Amino acid sequence: MSTTSTARHAGDPGPDTGPGGHDARGGLLDRTVRSPLGWMLTGLVGVGVVSGLTATGPGPVPVLGAVAAVAVYWLVMRRVAGRSTPEIARRGAGREALLGGAIGLGFVLVSVSLITALGGYSFSWAGHGLVAVVWSAVMVQVGTAVTEELLFRGLALQALERLRGSRAALVVTGVFFGVAHLGTPGASAWSALAIALEAGLMLGAAFLWRRNIWFVAGLHFAWNTTEQLLGIPVSGHASEGLFTVDVQGSALLTGGGFGLEAALVPVVLGVLLAVRMFVLARRGGRLLPRRSARHTQPC
Repeated sequence: MSTTSTARHAGDPGPDTGPGGHDARGGLLDRTVRSPLGWMLTGLVGVGVVSGLTATGPGPVPVLGAVAAVAVYWLVMRRVAGRSTPEIARRGAGREALLGGAIGLGFVLVSVSLITALGGYSFSWAGHGLVAVVWSAVMVQVGTAVTEELLFRGLALQALERLRGSRAALVVTGVFFGVAHLGTPGASAWSALAIALEAGLMLGAAFLWRRNIWFVAGLHFAWNTTEQLLGIPVSGHASEGLFTVDVQGSALLTGGGFGLEAALVPVVLGVLLAVRMFVLARRGGRLLPRRSARHTQPC
């Protein structure tokens, strides 16, 4: 499908609710587990375990992990949350992923081009095997993009917007996305803030606009893969790429050893894109107001 679920869908109680929206299937424990926070935590554990076991595996293991993570997500949403999952529908998935990928590719190439023009980057061919490097990058980044988007946008953002509305959910998940990257090599308070702004807010706004995991996963995948192939560290993680990058100038311009995400140029571009996507989401009626969220009963 194209632009998938809407804010009205996000605010609807699940199919297993009784009069007044209250869960009709069990007692307090059952209602707690099936509440937004309950199914969010259940999903975070399930998808997180799959990601932890497969993210750094050899060959196609990360991709197989992404497939397993989607299955876990589907089970949690359908069996625990009691809601449909149009955000991971197969229909239109390829189109959404390609659209998101084009935006992610353009975002990185424009950012890198501007930094290069300002003297921050210069590139040389690394001489590694083309097929082997591309294969490795694609396998790893597919797993990373899909599992992270299921965790942060599929589970956390959708659960929090039921409780406090889309705007609050966007801010909270954006901040959390930045904080979650504090454990990566070379991370700092600035790099966490930069990721919260350029990635957390932009990917969250992208999901609110399209209501489609494949769109944000495609954007995330193209972003990370392009960086890796250019030889630029991805959030502090340096991997074998097709090029080697020579970094010169201030860390604010280049991102230093942490990579592109800690540079000022992509932060500015990311915020601009986030604002544009958020406006499109609002115009399309895809935002869940806090008032509606507050009156929504657990699904």
